[in-house]
Amino acid sequence: MNIRKFSVSSIVKHVLLLAAVLAVFFPIVILVLNAFKGHEEFGRADLFSLPDSFFYFGNFSEVLQRTQMGRAFLNTGIIIVLSVIGNVAIGTMTAYVLGRFTFKLRKTVLGTFIAVNFIPMITVQIATFTVVQQLGLYNTLFAAIVLHLGADVMQIFIYLQFVKNIPYELDESAMMEGASLFKIYYAIVFPLLMPATVTLIIIKSIKIYNDMFIPYLYMPSQKLGVVSTSLMRFSSERSTEWELLSAAILMIMLPMVVLYLFFQKYVFAGIVTGAVK
Repeated sequence: MNIRKFSVSSIVKHVLLLAAVLAVFFPIVILVLNAFKGHEEFGRADLFSLPDSFFYFGNFSEVLQRTQMGRAFLNTGIIIVLSVIGNVAIGTMTAYVLGRFTFKLRKTVLGTFIAVNFIPMITVQIATFTVVQQLGLYNTLFAAIVLHLGADVMQIFIYLQFVKNIPYELDESAMMEGASLFKIYYAIVFPLLMPATVTLIIIKSIKIYNDMFIPYLYMPSQKLGVVSTSLMRFSSERSTEWELLSAAILMIMLPMVVLYLFFQKYVFAGIVTGAVK
């Protein structure tokens, strides 16, 4: 029999990993336990005790009645769909141009994408706010949509790795058949970028869903509330009703958790495939 010997470093490593897992799941467990407790039960029960029934959905229905959560999910969905469509179009076109053509400002454009990431977003908000206001987009859903359209450096570099792996002979064959550059892009290049596109759609959707800064600053109207700002307003109004807050947080958190659990393999596959060694 082979007896596995654990070194001190191995034990410490496993203890630290276990502590990290507990730290991540501990708040979620507390939310689940208290989201299914009624007001009276929450007042008399311990914070860590199991609820009388996990089939008590009174808190969830009360949250839906007291808040405009349905409208918030609708606004968030509209922003995500329109922003992601535009973001994918801009990102794939940019990567196609940078990956397929050689021109003088190519390195400058790539360097600009990298340099922008070192500038704190808060430092350019005065200029951004002025532009959004001058365009007439302030206090509309299009303010968030336009601000989320831009492709970031991670997106560009992932797409570039996929573009470089597409044989240029496909472009040449299409040109010989009389295809334009735009037709080559949408008929040949874009379909072959689908693995990276699925990955980036998931990442971008989660980022927009969790964002509170842009909706709070550019869409102050309650009718334009998204899930993040709706939760913030609800928590300020019901700061002492922890069972309702737990239910509200669980409702907002669940869609993205389910989305990530089902599509995490595509996220990892897309990032690993497009990684630069």
